[in-house]
Amino acid sequence: MAKWQGRSLRKPSGGRIWPSRHKRKREMGSEFLEPKIGPTKSITLRTFGGGTKKKLLYSDVANVIDPKTGRAQKVKIITVVQNPADMHFVRRNILTRGAIIETELGKARVTSRPGQVGTVEAVLIEPKAEKN
Repeated sequence: MAKWQGRSLRKPSGGRIWPSRHKRKREMGSEFLEPKIGPTKSITLRTFGGGTKKKLLYSDVANVIDPKTGRAQKVKIITVVQNPADMHFVRRNILTRGAIIETELGKARVTSRPGQVGTVEAVLIEPKAEKN
């Protein structure tokens, strides 16, 4: 079901605002598609003005940047460790901006918006300890 993102028809006092016009299609929003861990799959949608938006449905790789060296690597995502957006996203392995993910390099924080841009970009925050 679509979401309407227009102005409320109620005043802060609870009184009714009589609309001078009806709802417009451009005021509609879209449902949240939950980007999860799995073989990479995305969809492309047409946006207002004729642009496109790539929505990620599944991804098992992330572009991780190491802040010490400044190098980026494409690494495999193992699991979601922490997600400040919703604690239940962790056990469902849902990728959102700000989520802490476990990768082959170590723990990384997602900096992109996977459901909006179609890729997972992350910054390494805790490298894995190397074995001797």
